[in-house]
This record gives sequence, structure tokens and C-alpha cells, in this order.
Amino acid sequence: MAHPELNNPRLAVLIDADNTFRIIEVINALFEEISKFGDVSVRRIYGDWTETKMNKWKEVLPKHAIQPIQQYANTKGKNSTDSALIIDAMDLLYTAPLDGFCIVSSDSDFTRLATRLRESGKQVYGFGEEKTPESLIAACNKFVYVEILAQEKPGSDLEPPELAQSKTKSVAKQKSTAVKTASPSTVPLTPGTRKNDRELAMDTKLVTLIRSAIEALSDDDGYAHIGETKKHIVKNFPAFDSRNYGYAKFSDLISAINLFEIDKLKQRLKDKRKK
Repeated sequence: MAHPELNNPRLAVLIDADNTFRIIEVINALFEEISKFGDVSVRRIYGDWTETKMNKWKEVLPKHAIQPIQQYANTKGKNSTDSALIIDAMDLLYTAPLDGFCIVSSDSDFTRLATRLRESGKQVYGFGEEKTPESLIAACNKFVYVEILAQEKPGSDLEPPELAQSKTKSVAKQKSTAVKTASPSTVPLTPGTRKNDRELAMDTKLVTLIRSAIEALSDDDGYAHIGETKKHIVKNFPAFDSRNYGYAKFSDLISAINLFEIDKLKQRLKDKRKK
């Protein structure tokens, strides 16, 4: 079987409807993002469709050919949807010619599933909110925050433009306040909000990730290829994405940090501390 990074990998998208209501607002952006990783062969969403809260999904599903899977909540307080999704994923693992799985959920209960799929040589892409536990993020090859998609697609088919605009301004104001009231080293990650050079330079985790990657990949001159550096970072921190910090491209983020020297001609970079 071809390596997932070659040709056009076949993917299964499995959505936890009980845990991803915000996905409704950015469903178009979600599938645009997934298309970067391969071709979606399976599209399924799991939940108890007899509940009124699921009505919002009914307008969305046909537009993206998503198959709803009914799972009754037989016991109050127990999430049977998780079990249905996990069972389906394992069935697909052994019966369908798939190269990877996209798990759309912020629920840590899917951590073992993601780990098991990777053990079988499958690529696992996670999509969830910023609140997603680190265990699930770490279990994926790549994890994308829903907040990024919301920033890129502030409006949606399910709400009027003026309401979407109002929401965007409100969120931006809250994030701005958080930045002002916290020291640079403790500013929380707010996916999609652009950080300035000082905030980036004071982000110890970000700078350490980049420096460690350069150190691992650098040649005798101390340079590392930009693309390989990004891949190395993602392998160690699946949720890494330049868009988390408000920059569309990795090279733009590197330039903004102002701690690294960039050779644009040869597409490589080095730590400015290295002479």
C-alpha cells in the first residue's frame, strides 16, 4: 500500500456529534482543511438523532454527504456515541482500504483509538477545540484547532453575517483583554489571534520547539531546511500550526519571531545565537 504522503490518501472522517457542536459553524472550512491531507472516502457522524439539539445538523449533513449514525443514549450520563464511533473505526481499519482517519472531537476518550490506528500504520488527523486534552492531541499525527477554522471562516451558512461579525468582534475583544492582563510568558494560546514579535519571543514553548528542530536537522553551517523543520516540530507537537499564532505560513511566523536567520533563496534557517 502506498505511503499516506504519496498520491492521494483515502481518508475516513468520523465526527462525534455530542462533542463538536461548534463544528457546525465551520463545516465547510473543516472539509477544505481535510482535503489538504487526502480524499475523503468515508463520512460519518455519530449521535442520538432523536434529540432536539441535533436538529441543527440536519441542514448540514446533505451538503457534505455525511452519513448520520444513530446511537441511542440508553443510560443517562453515559456516552454511547463514543463506543459506536470506536467500533466503526476498528471495523473500517480491517475492512476498508483506507490510509488515514480524521477524528473530529475534543473528547480524550478517543486517545486510545488514535493510538491504535497509528499502531496499524494509519495517519490520524484530529480536529477539536482548544480545550482538547493533551493526550488526544499527542496521539494524532496532526491536530488542528477548530478555533483556527473559525477565524478563517468567521461566518457560516447557519447564521446571518451581522451575527457572525458580532461574535467575531466579541471573541477578539476577549482575547485582547487576556493578552493585556497576562505577562508574555503566561499568555494562553488563542488559535487564530496574531501575536506580536515580543509575545512570540517570550513564548518559551514555541521558541524551544523551533530551536530543538533546527538543532536536530542543521548542517555544518547551522542551517536547517524550513520545510523539514516544520515537519520535525509537528512530529513532536501535533497541534503545532503557524495559524495558531496568527500567521498563514511557517516562514512568516519565523520572520516575526525575529530570533532566527532565514536564507530565503535556499529555504533554510538557523538560530541567530549560532555564529
